[in-house]
Amino acid sequence: MPRSKKGKRASNKGSLRQEVLQLQLSAKTAVSYKGGRNGVKGESGASDDDLASDVLSHYSSTSETASVLEEGTGGEPVDEQTAQEETEDKLKQCIDNLTDKSAKTRLAGLESLRQAFSSRVLYDFLLERRLTVSDCLERSLRKGGAEEQAAAATVFALLCIQLGGGAEGEEGFRMLRPILSSLMIDGCASFTARQSCARALGVCCYVSAAEEGEDLVKSLSHLESVFMATYPNREGTLPTPKPGAPGLHSAALQSWALLVTLCPASRVNVLQDLHLPKLQACLESSDVNYRIAVGETIALLVELGRDIDRDYEYEDSESLCECLKGLATDGNKHRAKNDRRKQRSIFREVLHYIESEDFTEEKVRFGIEGIYIDSWMRRRIYDAFKEVLESGVTHHLQFNPLLRDIFGLGAPLILDAAVKASKISRFEKHLFNSAAFKARTKIRNKVRDKRADVM
Repeated sequence: MPRSKKGKRASNKGSLRQEVLQLQLSAKTAVSYKGGRNGVKGESGASDDDLASDVLSHYSSTSETASVLEEGTGGEPVDEQTAQEETEDKLKQCIDNLTDKSAKTRLAGLESLRQAFSSRVLYDFLLERRLTVSDCLERSLRKGGAEEQAAAATVFALLCIQLGGGAEGEEGFRMLRPILSSLMIDGCASFTARQSCARALGVCCYVSAAEEGEDLVKSLSHLESVFMATYPNREGTLPTPKPGAPGLHSAALQSWALLVTLCPASRVNVLQDLHLPKLQACLESSDVNYRIAVGETIALLVELGRDIDRDYEYEDSESLCECLKGLATDGNKHRAKNDRRKQRSIFREVLHYIESEDFTEEKVRFGIEGIYIDSWMRRRIYDAFKEVLESGVTHHLQFNPLLRDIFGLGAPLILDAAVKASKISRFEKHLFNSAAFKARTKIRNKVRDKRADVM
């Protein structure tokens, strides 16, 4: 199992959820349980405490192998071990393809790995092959074409998510961070590859950066150098972006915002003073997606300021709110209808938060569980992983210990039919999520204090 980063995220083991499940199970006196990597069977007369402990601590290998590629099986059912072996053989072939002379073959291998890494948890398989995969990705980033570079950056982000926040992830990130950064700031590289590198740099640094903060400082600086190109010049005029540049600027800004959530309070205050006035000017950008990224980043910076000091208020908040009101009611016909609708929705939320600290809560469901997105910081973290994992984010929320640790979900669950029938109430899950997130925030604040000496 991947090791979580000490201090960066709380290692909440789900004590509240354990109590909830024990209550749900208390009416059941005899439940048969089967699970775990080694197929350990539970006794039918096991106590409720033992069953609840098993439910909370065992990992579901069945769920991981349920989506095994079906080629070669002929549609016939296969046992778990056979399916696992077939999957690993195909993954080994994909890794071998990364060294092929044909760019088309290498791209196909990268795409297959992207799909596999996003839809399964493969920690055990990748642990002994991480250096081989990292070497192949480094070669693609250095020598591949634009499409290959973009694919390699995405696969590396997925590799970091697979390896978790332990020493293995740190090792890979230290190896490829300089390459991701140099490619991202290379004005001669394609915008597609640079955008992919910007997203990968944010996620990989968030997951794998060491606690001393050196990698975090360098990553923040490189990301700033990209999106600050959109800031107004001395005359107060916004530069005209090149075709394809807004996507890169949005990715760099969003990754930067993700990493700001790891910074100590003293650094957050400096970043607010430096960037908020310039970001406010960027709300007039011609690109709707970049305007939205800017608005969400402003809301996040204000939220972080209020977390540090309850009386925090942006000094030019009146002018900011006027600008946000205009964007929240924008009816300019020269903008696409869908763009106007999307923009109005987001900026209404930003405006309500700036004025009254109201946040529109969302719930993300997966299996019988769910997480509540109840802050701008939590939304930025969730969106960052969703952008990389895409549809596989729900699977990783269920079974990846790293994501479950980040969102305070505790150890992966494995439930039999009897337990699945006894769902935890929405209110109980909301209480657990809120308590876990608050506990993780307290521990993260302690780590911020450690980084303050470096930053």
